[in-house]
Amino acid sequence: MVSEVKPAAKRFDNKVVVVTGGSRGIGLSIGERFAQEGAKVCLSANEKSVFDAAAHLRESGYDVIAAEVDVTDKSQVKDLYDEVAGKLGEVDISVQNAGVITIAKLPDLTEAEWDKVLAVNTKGVFLCCQEAATRMLRAGKTGRLINTASGQARQGFVYTPHYAASKFGVLGITQSLAKELAPTGITVNAFCPGIITTDMWSYNDEAWGKLLGDYKPGELMTEWVNNIPMKRAGTGKDVAGLVAFLASDDAAYITGQTINVDGGMFMS
Repeated sequence: MVSEVKPAAKRFDNKVVVVTGGSRGIGLSIGERFAQEGAKVCLSANEKSVFDAAAHLRESGYDVIAAEVDVTDKSQVKDLYDEVAGKLGEVDISVQNAGVITIAKLPDLTEAEWDKVLAVNTKGVFLCCQEAATRMLRAGKTGRLINTASGQARQGFVYTPHYAASKFGVLGITQSLAKELAPTGITVNAFCPGIITTDMWSYNDEAWGKLLGDYKPGELMTEWVNNIPMKRAGTGKDVAGLVAFLASDDAAYITGQTINVDGGMFMS
């Protein structure tokens, strides 16, 4: 049985949080967790549904705004943090969660797919870290940068070399920026979700299922979940709990780390 995770004391009162890829799935769960703990939150995504997601959280009494942003566009990233500063205040915590995936056999993987996945998953993380950190330094803040990697940052999987490369890149960005920013009190960490029940994993189940064998919908994910030591898929709340910890004062002496959130699927 999975116990319901209840937020602890409001550790983030008056903190300003940006979450990219925040319209659904892991990003929305992260944004909700910060809002529950008192933060002022901006959800951003490259789709209009992010406004509905923010409106839903505001109905619960949370201080949440939304922005439609392409994280691969430096000018749009700057505009995002400008808007946040104007409406909520300068950013304290920035969660780089926007990500995309495609799945294809090597002869069929297009250059356009490669470029898009690397642009969103790796360049987008860098651009948001760059803008957020620059603003934190200017404001004299001891902030938090938290980046979404993947189990594929631990071990590349079949038919997704571009996605694996993009997520290994997130680890490199995280470690490099952590070393540069450590003297300022800005920490930089990443996390690796495993199998989490999101729209992306629904796509993965279908696309990998077709290439790996004659799987019916849901069969491949069931097979993979059975190989997880905890025998269940993760939830957005599982991930949000870790992210909230990394953003908290309790994690002030943790930087340059990448933590798995996968029920024991990878133990390194």
